[in-house]
Amino acid sequence: MITKNFFGKTSDGRAVDIYELKNSAGTAAKIITYGGRVQSFIFNGVDVVLGYDTIAGYEKDAAYIGALVGRCANRIGGAKFELNGKIYEIDKNDAGKNHLHGGFNGFEKKIWSAEVVGENLKLTVESPDGEGGYPGNLKATVIYTLTEENALEISYSATSDADTLCNMTNHSYFNLDGGGDILSQKIQIFADSYTWANAESVPDGRILPVENTPMDLREVHKIGEHIDDDFDELNFGHGYDHNFCVGKLGEMKKVAFAESSDGKIKLEVFTTMPGLQFYAGNWLSGNPAGKNGAAILNRTGFALESQFYPNAINLKNFDKPILKAGETFTSKTIYKLG
Repeated sequence: MITKNFFGKTSDGRAVDIYELKNSAGTAAKIITYGGRVQSFIFNGVDVVLGYDTIAGYEKDAAYIGALVGRCANRIGGAKFELNGKIYEIDKNDAGKNHLHGGFNGFEKKIWSAEVVGENLKLTVESPDGEGGYPGNLKATVIYTLTEENALEISYSATSDADTLCNMTNHSYFNLDGGGDILSQKIQIFADSYTWANAESVPDGRILPVENTPMDLREVHKIGEHIDDDFDELNFGHGYDHNFCVGKLGEMKKVAFAESSDGKIKLEVFTTMPGLQFYAGNWLSGNPAGKNGAAILNRTGFALESQFYPNAINLKNFDKPILKAGETFTSKTIYKLG
């Protein structure tokens, strides 16, 4: 069942709606049209994602909380790329040097058009040619589905009238305890390797084995078990904020598992994308207070973002997030609670 309500107005007067998807077990996900954001995801009475009660909170948010992200998620080094022999200069919205999550006016700030189609919530948005520096008029569609098995399925598609980049994801932050820090919650990522990245979180093309490093999360670990180990990647990111190599592009596979501190809530993640960014919320402090006035502090939520590898367009050995004119990009990611 899907119901619609008014959520609020942005500071420039744009109306924002909120849609609630609910199954027969009482599990519910709420999506707002501002940024297509997951505002809440409630299972057995516990809201397992960070979010805000008002549109003002989302406008002040600097962490992409719950948002749909695009055109190109994660970082592009030097905020430029070459496509069809042409160099494109794109928004330098990450420390004034690199490009992050689509630029200054990414998908997270847009009002998405919404349509209920059966038991699905269909969101669409358009990005004009030149926005953020990207070529082509791009139309993106995202379909949210809440299943009877308590899975929130997110299906992405996009088309463009010119060759461009496309790498969409969702940036929800999970807290399976419903509050507090995440350090005693558990994580498992089914990846034998990860992409090394510098202190600016930009990969250089190296794919390194996780074995015998704190990046080895192939078995279940508490998130806090190795997060502060003296290891270059953790030092650079002040904890986990890294892309794991989880499998073949286009092939649906289980890529991650997480569990609440008391073991009562479990999360499984499946995706058709080759990469998964595990971010432990190391820089969340400074964001507005969240739902019910709860402080959003460092390490109070973790993100599991399905994606092409960061900076992939500039590195020869990574799958490229290129969308050809007239073709359709598709991907799917599933967050299943139990």
